Amino acid sequence: MATPGEGGFFENTPLRLSEIVALSGATIDGKSDQSIVISNVATLDRAGPNELSFLDNPRYRGQLKQTRAAACFVSASDAALVPVGTVALVVPQSYASFAKISLALFPEAAFPSPVFGRSGVFPGSTVHADARLEVGVSLDPGVVIGPGVEIGEGTTIAANTVIGPLVRIGRHCHIGPNVTIVHSLIGNDVIIHSGTCLGQDGFGFAIGRDGHSKVPQIGRVIVQDKVELGANVTIDRGGIRDTIIGEGSKIDNQVHVGHNVVVGRHCLIAGQTGIAGSSEIGDFCIFGGQVGINGHIKIGRGTQVAGGSSVLSDLPPGSKVGGIPARPLKQWFREIAATAKLARLTRGGVSVDDKNMARIKMEAEDE
Repeated sequence: MATPGEGGFFENTPLRLSEIVALSGATIDGKSDQSIVISNVATLDRAGPNELSFLDNPRYRGQLKQTRAAACFVSASDAALVPVGTVALVVPQSYASFAKISLALFPEAAFPSPVFGRSGVFPGSTVHADARLEVGVSLDPGVVIGPGVEIGEGTTIAANTVIGPLVRIGRHCHIGPNVTIVHSLIGNDVIIHSGTCLGQDGFGFAIGRDGHSKVPQIGRVIVQDKVELGANVTIDRGGIRDTIIGEGSKIDNQVHVGHNVVVGRHCLIAGQTGIAGSSEIGDFCIFGGQVGINGHIKIGRGTQVAGGSSVLSDLPPGSKVGGIPARPLKQWFREIAATAKLARLTRGGVSVDDKNMARIKMEAEDE
């Protein structure tokens, strides 16, 4: 039975070590006590009895040696560092295994839950007579559901969220408070956090000497299955085609996606990134925070863009770029090294002639 977690906000479901081993596929010492009950997770330096931790970054090996955790996910190469009293759970990917077990321990922490913490349509919500809700839909007070809306089984919608006319929302979705969704089709198992807005019109204007004429935006937003959208994300509907967020993609807080943009499957887009209209992002792309993507460009599958970069032109599949404008990472790093070297020389009063410049270039390439 679920009990309140130590933090007080999430209920947890304690697991025996034997259950954790079965769920994760971990290898353990046969002499380990698999009846130990794990009820919480913690960092290596803070974990205690009945708590689970992990090592994913080599810089924390010192903390691993001193941890008091009941059990810890580690790679085979780090298993020997686990202290006596802590069970080494040996897995190929420690953080992925830790994430899986954390979800089993705290199933409700993975998505926004209704504010009232109950199922059913709560008094104070407004549902249009022409809307259709399947069994098990949960609506908090203040939710407004417009005409023609369809919402699938098991979906929860938190307080003060507005769902506009004809919107379709799939099954087992979780939508936080103060979300606005219009002109959109949402798949199954989608998570949308608080304050996010989907389907508002895109920034489309015909520029003229006498003023700028608004161009009607008649497309939609399509969010495919298992997408997660952070807090205060804004995704504009398409102008003359749909804006699409591909299956399994995860978008961080405060990201803006312009009209007609197509984001591929299983992309990761970090906070404050902006993607201008009509750009196409391939599958499995990763963008760091505060990345800017120019409009009308194509970014190939598997591309990685360093945080704070600006992408101004097409990128082939598998690119790894950074900087303003974005260029190959190795080139960018060499330029940074050369600039730092030049700054040190000029601070020291050294005149930078052609000979010095050639030496700086050579040293930067070596770095």
